[in-house]
Amino acid sequence: MDDWKEANTHLRILRDAEAGGYGVMATISYNIEQVKGMIRAAEIARSPLILQFFPWVITTYDGMLVRAAAEEAKRASVPISIHLDHAQSEELIERAAELPFDSIMVDMSHHEKEDNLRKTRHWVRHCNERHIVTEAEPGRIEGGEDGVMDTAGLEARFTTAEEVDEFAATGVDTLAPSFGNVHGEYGPQGPRLDFESIRFAKVRERANGRVRLAVHGTNGFSPELMKQCVAAGCCKINVNRCVLDDYYEHLRANAGKMPHTQLIEEGMEKVTQATIKWMEIIGSVGRA
Repeated sequence: MDDWKEANTHLRILRDAEAGGYGVMATISYNIEQVKGMIRAAEIARSPLILQFFPWVITTYDGMLVRAAAEEAKRASVPISIHLDHAQSEELIERAAELPFDSIMVDMSHHEKEDNLRKTRHWVRHCNERHIVTEAEPGRIEGGEDGVMDTAGLEARFTTAEEVDEFAATGVDTLAPSFGNVHGEYGPQGPRLDFESIRFAKVRERANGRVRLAVHGTNGFSPELMKQCVAAGCCKINVNRCVLDDYYEHLRANAGKMPHTQLIEEGMEKVTQATIKWMEIIGSVGRA
């Protein structure tokens, strides 16, 4: 492994989690109080943390929020990395690689497999030259979220063991397999993940320390299902609503009824407490 990869905070967090059998939260953030609340949670819980952003943060804030988060992460007393989720525009990946990201998901899964592999290989090399590690999506996960292309018109494809080999050969560091997970919201039946089939078992077997596995699409997951994901070998746990729902409920209930500063401070605390709760569930508390 290259020396710079040994020192990369994101990769070190995931290697330690994989070796220790616990998960690490990769928490989507939209504003500075959410960033602050999540970092506070990590320090209270003595847990590693991945602060995660959608591409929207670059086009809207022009890098300002990313730079602020990176500075706060450096000052933190626990390991915290900065990750860009689902960078699907090649122009945006080029812009993002000049910002202080530790990791970028070069998501070309909206292309057919051969183009996905070819483009992934190119952007992995581009990011690595700037000492940024990468994530990719073999197969295709259904659905869409804020800033993530909705693939409802494209066929969802479960990840195969052979694709693990093909994508590992691109030099990518983390894979987000498709195994029944969905971006955004699940239907009335709720999440139905395929842990037991030979397909997922082979994905984990083929990964074999060469790449780490991330679980996407956790909206609506129960604590038990989240623990099952960790036990199945996913060490990067992407989360959105489970750490932010209480924050938005607080804003809806109290906007205009208390001073704005109080609204912000209490909102940050809602983020902190929800993040700590899920850190306890996935086993990262006390690991930093």
